[in-house]
Amino acid sequence: MIKYNSKTREFHLYNKYFSYIIGILDNEQLGQYYFGEKIRHKETFSHLFEKKQCETPVTPSLDGKGFTLDLIKQEYPVYGTGDYREPALTIFQENGSRIVNFIYKEHSITKGKKKIEGLPSIYVNDGENAETLEIILEDEVINTKLILSYTIIENYSALMRSVKIINNSNEVLNIEKIMSLSLDLPDTNYTMMQLSGAWGRERHVIEKPLTRGITLIDSQRGTSSAMNNPFVGLRRPNTTLDTGEIIGINLIYSGNFSSVVESDPYDTTRVNIGINHFDFNWELEPGEEFQSPEAVLVYSNDGINGMSLTFHNLYKNNLIRGKYKNNIRPILINNWEGTYFDFNEEKIIKMAESASELGIELFVLDDGWFGTRNDDFQGLGDWDVNLEKLPSGITGLAEKINKLGMKFGLWFEPEMVNKNSKLYEKHPDWIISAPNRHKTEARNQYFLDLSRPEVADYVYESVAKNLRSANIEYVKWDMNRTMTEIYSHGRSFKKQKETVHRYFLGLYSILERLVNNFPNVLFESCASGGNRFDAGMLHYMPQTWTSDDTDAVERLKIQYGTSMVYPIPSMGSHVSITPNHQTKRITSLDMRGNVAIFGTFGYELNPKDLSEKDREDVKKQIRMFKQFRELMAVGDFYKIKSPFDGTETAWAMISPDKKEALVGYYKVLVDVNGGFKRIKLFGLDKNLDYTVTKIGEKKLENIGGDELTNIGLFVGNVQGHGLPEGDYYTELYHIKNLL
Repeated sequence: MIKYNSKTREFHLYNKYFSYIIGILDNEQLGQYYFGEKIRHKETFSHLFEKKQCETPVTPSLDGKGFTLDLIKQEYPVYGTGDYREPALTIFQENGSRIVNFIYKEHSITKGKKKIEGLPSIYVNDGENAETLEIILEDEVINTKLILSYTIIENYSALMRSVKIINNSNEVLNIEKIMSLSLDLPDTNYTMMQLSGAWGRERHVIEKPLTRGITLIDSQRGTSSAMNNPFVGLRRPNTTLDTGEIIGINLIYSGNFSSVVESDPYDTTRVNIGINHFDFNWELEPGEEFQSPEAVLVYSNDGINGMSLTFHNLYKNNLIRGKYKNNIRPILINNWEGTYFDFNEEKIIKMAESASELGIELFVLDDGWFGTRNDDFQGLGDWDVNLEKLPSGITGLAEKINKLGMKFGLWFEPEMVNKNSKLYEKHPDWIISAPNRHKTEARNQYFLDLSRPEVADYVYESVAKNLRSANIEYVKWDMNRTMTEIYSHGRSFKKQKETVHRYFLGLYSILERLVNNFPNVLFESCASGGNRFDAGMLHYMPQTWTSDDTDAVERLKIQYGTSMVYPIPSMGSHVSITPNHQTKRITSLDMRGNVAIFGTFGYELNPKDLSEKDREDVKKQIRMFKQFRELMAVGDFYKIKSPFDGTETAWAMISPDKKEALVGYYKVLVDVNGGFKRIKLFGLDKNLDYTVTKIGEKKLENIGGDELTNIGLFVGNVQGHGLPEGDYYTELYHIKNLL
């Protein structure tokens, strides 16, 4: 899959989906020749390189080699050498210079893929065909190596990229900027996609045509953030859900990131993604090395769904780990919206008994079980059970829950501390805060400084001691604020700009220890809802609470946008009470359930508050989900109608063998006296015949996959007299091969 032509000095990385071609230029730097749909391998691709002459006195040529860096497609551009576009790398040296020149020295092509130490990354499974190219560049003036790493796996239209710097000099180098990936494209005819929003409306799909200049998508908040996700897509203007060309880029990282899309005066496009260089600097001592996070570059000529399927399957199979990888998850109930802080053991047991009767399999005790935690002003950091609330302790409560036939789970927010806590009283310097400056609280709490090993060890042990004490099979790992006054009291002034990245190295080290030492625990990441829904966290925790907004109508957009990159089994999605606690909207139990089923599925309510009819309906809902849970764990998800294009949404989960599907259809606003409607499905086998069952009604037999694809599935409850279905209308369709 990786070929090197020593005569023409060209690299061709390819599989059945795409080709990626790099050349070593006359000046010994690297040029980007091509990235796109697979082309046949040839002895040379040199004719693809556009070598433009310098024709203007304001654009310098480099060393008289006959071309200008500002006009060519480069593989990993650096600062200050005649390319005025955004660089991928900036290094400040002891003499005050930022000028570097990394030129080709050697390369290696190996089978498989190395583990990136200390950072989450894609791995290769036994039996998978994968190859890795490492290109070693060197700047001889500062005696420093730059290693560009590329991994291609046979069955994915994806290229994994990362960068490492090794300081072999006798001076200290300051890395001011290091991107994990830079990509130059030959034109600007793209519509740019991003996943942006805010708390309660995370990862909305925003699209706009590329225009001259720079578009920045980033986070400076100490998280990947609800405001912008570390993803950027470039699709051709005529690309649809199922046809056309699109490029997707995602960073496997949970902290501050930057993605820059630049359209230059010569109608080429440059994309950079990596650690945000705002408030970042890394002092690289002699003999030290620095490793960037990994970026995933995806190409699809099968539309947006093709891109999403590549991300989904790569992350399900080669990023997520452990017992619950591609496995069904227990149906859970969380007590938070049912009780908030107002609970004791008796109330929790009664709630669990009621949940068990409904068929729920996992009870999760949320915030308020530890220390003096009766509100959000106190107790964070003191992870000892409150025996006044829970006289049997976590050990006894877990045993009682288990006797009901349910698993037991527990909420933690171990990255945080309240000022009113024993931990803060003992270690006030353990928080991220600047000397002699105001300490900004958010939700009445502060960040513990996980960049310090002693703090990371405390956080690990705080969680581990509880996991050792009881049969805890699920952990909800919360994080309810973003960073301010970023400063570490455990670090010299020269290294303060390393704090955020070192924080995440500390967090990742904690999570790595936990998932290795407690392999049977299902970990779910939460960050004030979906404030840290990223591929970095999925490497340790196979699911993430998608949003604190549990309203079914809002969740259509949130879950649709999230599915651009992240697989359905990774989305925490629950049925909550109505009126909804976030929006006050009233929706049917069917609507709430039919949205939540396309996720991990669970409940965020007190079942004792339900009417008898609702309790019976919840039982039916749970039985239905159990019927489809394996399909939801391993199936391929297809977006059919976007909630951003109107009042209808449709999507489907289809089994890998194309023999079974579950289709969800949702209409937010009623059409008065509307006509007949069909939605054309994607992903079915056109040569197979199916039965189509509208859940709760009779089935239709012998419907061809070609009919469902080309003519469509009849949806809606249109009757001869034209009675409308009403707002917030929903249907599920089960489609199954006849044989």
